[in-house]
Amino acid sequence: MKVIIVGGGIGGLTAALYLHKHGVPCQVFEKAPEILQLGVGITMLPHAISAMNELGLMERLDALGVRTDRMIFRTRGGQEVWNAPRGLAAGYDVPQITAHRADIHRVLLDAVAERLPEGTLALDAAFDGVEDRGDGVSVTLRRSDGSTFTAEGDVLIGADGIHSAVRRHLKPDEGAPRWSGLMLWRGSVDWPKVLDGHTIINSGGTSRKFIFYPIGPGKTPETQLMNWACVVRQADPGAPAPGREDWNREAQAEVLHPILEDFTVPETDIRAMVDATPVFWDFPMCDRDPLETWTRGRVTLLGDAAHPMYPFGANGSAQAILDARALGRLCGAGGDPAAILLAYEAERLSSVNEVVAGNRTGGPERVIDEVEARIADLPGQKFEDIEAILPFKERDAIVNGYSRLAGFATEQMR
Repeated sequence: MKVIIVGGGIGGLTAALYLHKHGVPCQVFEKAPEILQLGVGITMLPHAISAMNELGLMERLDALGVRTDRMIFRTRGGQEVWNAPRGLAAGYDVPQITAHRADIHRVLLDAVAERLPEGTLALDAAFDGVEDRGDGVSVTLRRSDGSTFTAEGDVLIGADGIHSAVRRHLKPDEGAPRWSGLMLWRGSVDWPKVLDGHTIINSGGTSRKFIFYPIGPGKTPETQLMNWACVVRQADPGAPAPGREDWNREAQAEVLHPILEDFTVPETDIRAMVDATPVFWDFPMCDRDPLETWTRGRVTLLGDAAHPMYPFGANGSAQAILDARALGRLCGAGGDPAAILLAYEAERLSSVNEVVAGNRTGGPERVIDEVEARIADLPGQKFEDIEAILPFKERDAIVNGYSRLAGFATEQMR
């Protein structure tokens, strides 16, 4: 059995490594002519780290990133809603690691180069079409100069992101991604350590929030590479999204200045953090409606191509990694290729679609929304006792209920 993977991002490369682990040959085709070090921070939750550990990559990630062992949720006014340990401090067998996306990608690229045959990853190869012959697939790839070539295999995996060409082949009438109405700004900057240097601080609910956390060592012992993101609602969910040219657009700090005045963060000056960031970006927060099936014959989808989701709860890359683990295991067990893809879909589709739906309501951060809604009419929107506003049991149901939904509650990891 040979697997063709379209997309050389986190999902596609992890799939290649899991296929190799289970003795299944594969080839990865990436449309970019060269690998660029793009993106900013990612939180890798314990279920993703556990999968990376199975591939022998946890130590490399650990050396590049930061073990974040506490999460604090606050209202925009700075009042604490949830404060809980994460990773090893919360009783998991593996840490929670925050890192730069480019560093995670580099770890995967290096592992593919070290372990898989030379030429496994081919660049400048965009998906152009596929013929499913019933006994195999013939995939047409297009180079940036317009020339084409074909690759033969038993199955095709589309791991080519939210704008997936493979998904468009399977669902030609689907149209553009669905905009949440939220705009997201994101950046990273060398910044003095906050608290113990291992804490994530999230202020504000889903429609107006600012979150920051360390993702790597700084330029001095007193600093860290700090990742930050700001979310603001600009339209109702489902409104027409900004044009494709507005995705990943370089942004200006002045746009955020009036927004940042809404937040009280006692530990650091978030406006100064934004102003010190040399370059950062904004883009519309989008997903797609969940599919009833990802698979047609010998073609299926993985990661954001299958289930793009809002970045609440830090589960986008994690769910792609879990897809890759399931796909590698099932392909390695052997059998009819089309039946294997259906088994992969049966194992993953329903549960991950629930995560997509959960993220549309804010994921675990919804606990802040609940509190902010209940204190909207209080003087200064301040409370004296969080238990009188939203009891612990209800807060726990939101935050840890999401952990169970996404598959990383402590009991699910053992």
